[in-house]
Amino acid sequence: MIESPELARRWNDESVLAGFSVRGLAGHLVRAVQGAVAYLAQDVPEGAEPVPAPDYYAKVLWSLGDAGNKEVIVRGEENASAGPTELVATYDQAVIDLEHVLITEPSDRLVRVFMDVVLRYDDYLPSRMCELLIHTDDLAVTLGLEPPAPPQAASDVAIEHLVEVARRVHGDRAVLIALSRRERDTVNALRVF
Repeated sequence: MIESPELARRWNDESVLAGFSVRGLAGHLVRAVQGAVAYLAQDVPEGAEPVPAPDYYAKVLWSLGDAGNKEVIVRGEENASAGPTELVATYDQAVIDLEHVLITEPSDRLVRVFMDVVLRYDDYLPSRMCELLIHTDDLAVTLGLEPPAPPQAASDVAIEHLVEVARRVHGDRAVLIALSRRERDTVNALRVF
């Protein structure tokens, strides 16, 4: 999606996500990979108790608020500030860097991520998979392009992760009802964003 000529053509347009321009959404998408690398460059958080993987979204998304949302949008804009060609180069380098750290870093290494949440690295990666799949789809819809079919393994990770987040946020009964009795799903239990 970020290499699409349509992205460059519509760079300054609004996206389907409220508050995000096309460039900001593309910058945010690329940050999903960059963040997975950048947080490992920080010192290991000593003495911090890591949260379980589903609690990351449960803690961050439900406490983000307007200021946090604006910060996410600004970070996406800043990441794309050099233009579409440079953003592709940034993404390509981030993928190379991520491939390296996935081989060299221990999976249980602690990382301090957005909003000072501490997780094991392997518990952080499913949230990056969700970000990549969801925002790739957002970008495709924005650009009027056919969303690419995500790899099955990536979909499995993202869906399992999001269901676990829904369970944390809404509880097991609400998720069970949402999956089986839509007419009684009064809290939109499968909506975690």
